[in-house]
Amino acid sequence: MNLLKLIALDEVDLEVISSHLQDAVVRVGDMAYVPSKKRFAALLNRFEWERTEGGNGRKDYRRRRTALRFERVLEAKHKGIRPATEHKVLSLLAIGFEPDEAPSGYVTLTFSGDASIKLKVECIEAALTDLGPAWRTKSKPEHPDAPAGVAGKTVGGKSGSAS
Repeated sequence: MNLLKLIALDEVDLEVISSHLQDAVVRVGDMAYVPSKKRFAALLNRFEWERTEGGNGRKDYRRRRTALRFERVLEAKHKGIRPATEHKVLSLLAIGFEPDEAPSGYVTLTFSGDASIKLKVECIEAALTDLGPAWRTKSKPEHPDAPAGVAGKTVGGKSGSAS
């Protein structure tokens, strides 16, 4: 079992994590911001893009339980997410970074349905850790509005306050 473990300390690293988490699904109740620890964490079911792009031609799609953690988080705001709907499932499209006064800035987790979480961070300090075995899934996420040649992949909770 090949478990993925990644750390992001800059924008390029964060793009790699974003790429691996594109189309991950997460329940609202599986995300949390803990202000006293300056931490935002989420448990997601990520789609294993690295497995589908090996060129073997087989339709052996899989998902895997994965933890995502951001440290040095000063504030978390959400848009289009109601924390009370803890069983609602969101699909993560991308994670981006907007610099402020270096090295601080804003990390944005963008979900389908015009939902997002914006984290004000002292600096980029994130980790992605696979938690266990993968399981088969019947389909591969598709993006019908994506440019030609882009099948579905591009590189690119509970919040303390609402925006």
